[in-house]
Amino acid sequence: MTQYETVDASVSPEGRLRVLSKAEITQLLDSGSSGLYPVFRNSALAVLNSGSHLDDGKVLLERYPDFDIRIIQEERGIKLELKGAPAIAFVDGEMIRGIREHLFAVLRDILFVSSDITDNPSFDLQSSEGITDAVFHILRNAGVLRARAEPNLVVCWGGHSISREEYDYSKLVGYQLGLRGLNICTGCGPGAMKGPMKGATIAHAKQRVRVGRYIGISEPGIIAAESPNPIVNELVVCPDIEKRLEAFVRLGHAVIVFPGGVGTAEEILYLLGILLHPDNADVQLPLVFTGPAKAAAYFAQIDEFIGITLGQEARQRYRIMLDDPAGVAQHLAREMQTVKQYRQKTQDAYYFNWALRIAPELQQPFKPTHEAMAALDLHLDQPKHQLAANLRRAFSGVVAGNVKAETIVAVQQHGPFEIHGDAALLKPLDALLRAFVQQHRMKLPGKAYVPCYRLAL
Repeated sequence: MTQYETVDASVSPEGRLRVLSKAEITQLLDSGSSGLYPVFRNSALAVLNSGSHLDDGKVLLERYPDFDIRIIQEERGIKLELKGAPAIAFVDGEMIRGIREHLFAVLRDILFVSSDITDNPSFDLQSSEGITDAVFHILRNAGVLRARAEPNLVVCWGGHSISREEYDYSKLVGYQLGLRGLNICTGCGPGAMKGPMKGATIAHAKQRVRVGRYIGISEPGIIAAESPNPIVNELVVCPDIEKRLEAFVRLGHAVIVFPGGVGTAEEILYLLGILLHPDNADVQLPLVFTGPAKAAAYFAQIDEFIGITLGQEARQRYRIMLDDPAGVAQHLAREMQTVKQYRQKTQDAYYFNWALRIAPELQQPFKPTHEAMAALDLHLDQPKHQLAANLRRAFSGVVAGNVKAETIVAVQQHGPFEIHGDAALLKPLDALLRAFVQQHRMKLPGKAYVPCYRLAL
């Protein structure tokens, strides 16, 4: 059986979502410009393709052109009818249970966001408070907020196309975290998003942790290129990258960054944009960069870029710890107590970091069109937290140009994005991006990378 083989099947949900209204079904099957069907179909196809090494949403859609998914309302509930679905999602004619859970998590979140968030006048998605409230409701509806849980959730960021050595190292870190009873939250894809979860599952089994949490947070444009890995037991699909990133920092108690590429750099800049805001000067959100000894050059490049663009204050907000899985876990286990004390002092919840101030420029969705990328304010003469936010948008555009089907098509039609700014900023940015390309951190190794951007140096 190859990943190109397809099957037709029907599948019913367990628990919630057994019954949908006619209006909800109409929404999900509306293929118009404002309908949910394209998002639902593409996300569902990616979930069903779990286990593949494909990292290109456009190619995935082309590979299964006949894939179709329909919702059927029956007397005893709903079922999904699949046509031309990837055969790797099934065993002996039955859909793999974890994939089925992920499929209905996608359905749950896409429908909830559309009916209860986007079209709900109670949420002011133009205000910072309204966006944060929306993120809270998305996470609560997904069932990932645990009111009585102690601070123990470590967010792990890193690349999906990393070396075997880097992947094995991320497993070792996850193992050490799991031995200390810490849980894992990642972007839910392969590579550094899967490794910590895999390591933690073994450690949790050894420690007889029966409720180990492996939370994956994605969004439709990313999930179409990075299918959820099978270890994820709590999947959340946010409506856009900004709400996805906010969900990470509101939900997590500490952050680890493994080696990655441009997407990882985007996440780093997002978090630094928050931590550099004057209102967050006292916030306790431990941040560690870690990898095997061979990753020293990678983190040196990241550290140098941050120093040149954002200054020493930014460099003080993280710690670089190389080739030391146990040391990383010990450090974060201790820091969890600091986080707990800070949340108690500020009377903030353990399960959702309400006190964190996130500026609007980090919350409003950024659509990386050619015009928007050319208009980015990449000048050194601005507050550092604002510069971090603008740099984050630049990296977000490059991510979209690499993996999101719609943006890939736009670049093919209109050429690379033009990025303008101060030469003193663009030169180190160019050096960093070139290093990512040389290290095969833009795409899976073996594929020639064609840049989707051009810096106006």
